[in-house]
Amino acid sequence: MFSNNDINFEALKRKAYNGRWATLEEGIIPLTAADPDFRTAHEIEQGIIEYLKDGYLSYGPFSGLPEFKKSVADHFNKEKHGTFSPENILAVNSAAQGMFLIASYVLNPGDEAIILDPVDFLFKKSVETAGGKVMLCPVNTITGDIDFEKLVSLINPKTKLISICNPHNPLGKVYSKEVLIKIAEIASAHDLWVMSDEIWSDIIYDNKDFHTYSSVSEKAKRKSFTVYGFSKSFGIAGLRIGAVLCNDQDILEEFTEKSNFNSTIEGVSTLSQIAGSVALEKAKPWYKNFLAHLQSNRNLAFELLSCSEIVNPNLPEATFVLFPKIQNGMSSDQFAQHVLTQGKVAIVPGSERWFGKGAEGHIRICFSTSQEILEEGINRIITSF
Repeated sequence: MFSNNDINFEALKRKAYNGRWATLEEGIIPLTAADPDFRTAHEIEQGIIEYLKDGYLSYGPFSGLPEFKKSVADHFNKEKHGTFSPENILAVNSAAQGMFLIASYVLNPGDEAIILDPVDFLFKKSVETAGGKVMLCPVNTITGDIDFEKLVSLINPKTKLISICNPHNPLGKVYSKEVLIKIAEIASAHDLWVMSDEIWSDIIYDNKDFHTYSSVSEKAKRKSFTVYGFSKSFGIAGLRIGAVLCNDQDILEEFTEKSNFNSTIEGVSTLSQIAGSVALEKAKPWYKNFLAHLQSNRNLAFELLSCSEIVNPNLPEATFVLFPKIQNGMSSDQFAQHVLTQGKVAIVPGSERWFGKGAEGHIRICFSTSQEILEEGINRIITSF
């Protein structure tokens, strides 16, 4: 299902943007944006077609279709120890939009938000777009451990939000129930909001257990939001579908009101919601095969990179990206540029622009492609030096 023969390269060259096949010169392999090279599950395609057959594309409920809300709640409750009802779910047009809406809801201009460093650039961008100030809490790039002493020291009267990424992008760390309880204790003691970005929570290896943040304690349920999306696990980024989850119904209703998801100003395509609902209800067999393929690719990439002397790779517990440390003295940008020009492979530099100050000296490699493409890409990286 996930070999070179299953990839439609012509389609990718027409449709795969965001630093991937459609944006690069012929002959360059993109191991860049975290987006699969494979077509989506047949069940999702058929679900969209079935929904269209009667020819009606009417307004849906502004906060989300009932079947979408139910499927997301059920998925979290069965797979992630969640305690959500369908009413606790708000459909949004991507996990990224969910992050922006939460920052806008929680922060006033001048308020401070603590984010991890390194972490995906959308955390910083969301806070700054809301007029907030970013405070960086270091994360160990080898272990993924959070510096809790530093975290507590950053809290002051202006602090309003702690944002976590679990599983962590780009380190691939899955935070344990005990770590999440500790975050909840700190947040509760200082009356802070917590946002947990869990878009990667379906891509977890070695049968490792995952706890959605709000499930770990009563304190974690207080003043917390969870963000979820479908682009990683089901390859439907172009449909722009995600969800914001909140156990406190009064908070979610106020959040929905302030985010304008109570009228035609906002709301999500019904087609996208149907795709998300079908993904969770009918496409799990496809997803499980995809996950097995990704785990095999993770092991292959780690093995190949471990044999080189130019980088020191990590073995992620989750996600389909690796974040190797550069060993040859180059900066992240220099390394990525060298690999692009000499090896004809596009990767993401671990620069401040993409992941924060703590990312420098690393590169990010996406492995959600075929084994053939991945092996060729990594071999090109190694032999370009």
